[in-house]
Amino acid sequence: MGDPTAAALRAALQQRDWPTARDLLTPITDPDDHAYYLGVAGNVSGVQDWIGEWIDAEPRSTLPLLVRGVHAVYWAWEARGGARASQTRQEQFREFRKRLTLAENCLDEVADRDRDDTTARTFLVTSARGRQVDRDEAQRRFDAVTDRHPWHRIAHEHMLQYRCRKWFGSHEEMFEFARSAAAKAPAGSTLGQLVPIAHLEMWLDLPVGEDAEYIGAAAVVAELNAAADQSVRHPDYQRRPGWPVVHNLFAMGFAMAGDLPSAVAQFEVIGDLVTEWPWQYHSSDPVGAFLAARQRVRGEHG
Repeated sequence: MGDPTAAALRAALQQRDWPTARDLLTPITDPDDHAYYLGVAGNVSGVQDWIGEWIDAEPRSTLPLLVRGVHAVYWAWEARGGARASQTRQEQFREFRKRLTLAENCLDEVADRDRDDTTARTFLVTSARGRQVDRDEAQRRFDAVTDRHPWHRIAHEHMLQYRCRKWFGSHEEMFEFARSAAAKAPAGSTLGQLVPIAHLEMWLDLPVGEDAEYIGAAAVVAELNAAADQSVRHPDYQRRPGWPVVHNLFAMGFAMAGDLPSAVAQFEVIGDLVTEWPWQYHSSDPVGAFLAARQRVRGEHG
């Protein structure tokens, strides 16, 4: 995402250089930033092969255990794949559950040892879907984050996914959560992104034909603009690490809805910093989907 710290962290972990990774992560104290960078660390392939060296070298530190836990969440979803449950093999599910158990054991230990932690607790919200925990447990995990940091972006993203119909909720529950969180958040908060996420999830769930009619409706366009005005277009908005995701969500929402001026403005902010999510909702080639949408809205906008 054009972030030099993220690039350096990724390079260090690819080279098994945990002292450099530690030195990059240790100064980061903002809860949103910390979760973003741990997500970067967790998404590096092969960490599971050597992370025990770091844990053994620094047994009193929760950081290497946290890296292991977050990585195991990503590793678990890698085993499951991105297909719907009906298209996923049983051996994939077994490996998925095994890796998620490892993840939760590590994350629970970090949370037990560090009462102020938000990042381990955030990724326990993520794993809640895979572990198929009940609603009360999912809410408990989410509250454990927001009691410490009320507007945590990534925790809200993953709780919204839990409340989607494709997981354990409904369209009504998803929209209630998105709208309520966005409305309660301070002006300029990134939680405005929950509104385009909800509309994109709804669009994704509708049959061909109905999906375009839905996303292009005047009420949807108006709600997307109201959310942008209170978040990424508000004077108090500030870019934080991971910011391209937020703008890519609004860009895709506006592009799909046919609001060309708003879409073009978001593409200008993004530049070439395309993010895989949400564009993989549109195509198995997210970069191609991004480029096609950008070219189309620029051409039609004139």
